[in-house]
Amino acid sequence: MRITAGPTSTQGHSHSPSTRPHAPNVTRRLMARAHASVTDEQEGTTRHTRSVWHSDPVPRFEAFPALRYAGSADLDEVTAPPYDVQTPEQTRALAERSPHNVVAVDVPAVVHEGADDVYAVAADTLSRWVAEGVLVADRQPSLTILRMRFTDQSGEERDLASVVGLLEVVDEGAGGVLAHERTTPKASTDRLDLTRATRANLSPVWGLSMATGLTEMLQEPGELVGRVDVDGVTHLAERVTDPQRIASITELVGSDEVLIADGHHRYAVARAFRDEKGAAGGSGLTLASVGELVPEQLSVRAIHRLYGGADHGSVREALAEYFDLTDAPIPSLAMLSDLVDKGVLALIGPDGSAEWLTPKEGAFDGVRSLDGAWLEHALAGLASESELATTYEHDMGELVEAIVSGRAHSGVLIRPVSIEEIERTARERLLMPPKSTFFTPKPITGLVLRSIE
Repeated sequence: MRITAGPTSTQGHSHSPSTRPHAPNVTRRLMARAHASVTDEQEGTTRHTRSVWHSDPVPRFEAFPALRYAGSADLDEVTAPPYDVQTPEQTRALAERSPHNVVAVDVPAVVHEGADDVYAVAADTLSRWVAEGVLVADRQPSLTILRMRFTDQSGEERDLASVVGLLEVVDEGAGGVLAHERTTPKASTDRLDLTRATRANLSPVWGLSMATGLTEMLQEPGELVGRVDVDGVTHLAERVTDPQRIASITELVGSDEVLIADGHHRYAVARAFRDEKGAAGGSGLTLASVGELVPEQLSVRAIHRLYGGADHGSVREALAEYFDLTDAPIPSLAMLSDLVDKGVLALIGPDGSAEWLTPKEGAFDGVRSLDGAWLEHALAGLASESELATTYEHDMGELVEAIVSGRAHSGVLIRPVSIEEIERTARERLLMPPKSTFFTPKPITGLVLRSIE
């Protein structure tokens, strides 16, 4: 089945998405109003669902002339998963699907391997696609509603909606845009080098707005400009150009803080690029897809731990100081539900057998009630994260296979973090341990691009 893009403008757009100066720090204004209200149709009265009165900084969120594949494009051939979940083999396979697949500009180190300057090749490729009409810019500033429809692991039909626009790039710790977990350091400058060369945002940061009512505001469909069905998920892109609706959405997103769900490194790259170029000319904003921080709009899975350093006996002994260990059944998908129901974790040994880890009374007094934080605390006396050779795996089957194959000697299955805990952590300006959450499914790359200038 051929999957095609919806109608797209054929007129280029070269000027900056905003002509007013962009301050390098987060916009500061009072959020002294109710975030959302619901009108009773019969009585004509309005009731507030939540009011927040505080003077925390909030970020700007703006529409822009999006760059999209032309209406004749087969989006199944030219879109791709986010760059950071691809293997090199997957990237090469995507590049072979079409000479216009987005990986040719988004993952140049793999696609153009061997070139003298892979980033220059990516920039030239992007410029050529625009000149040839492969990519076209909207005639006017727009927002894009992204919908992901799928069946989750419990069998529930899900319909997640977010809106793509430009989110303000703020200083670290300034508020307005918040990290929710510590990130693992990345020595590579790949994404910054790519941004410097292409002067484009190729994939959005995934943000969660703490403003109430965004989901309801996104219910009305926009103009369908793209659909892709991949891995059991239907991805829809709907363009919004009505100025009044754009103003309502951007005002709501800009009325409260935005939490970064996925894309901490991308946002850090945007900050570094802004610091190099200054906030004028578009560098003070970055591409972001923002949904509402509510349970019905999120599918959060746990990211389990694998340990390859020290040895299984040492890890088990360290954990036994803080947890009671009891026999557990052979690992299965049903075990993931048992973790939540029983309030336990599970240790997987070299032979694939499992033991429940039940926290001892008082063992974690003063430690935040997060499985990842508990493990850090329990194993702190054994070795550092690097000495433990800690790696992360969200798929339980892959975790067990890594252990029984000898690539790791132990693993611990943990529970997903609750939405309430995610919001509480953000509001209190705290950070969870690295890889505490796995938001799924991931938005695909290629439905909305952005030229920074």
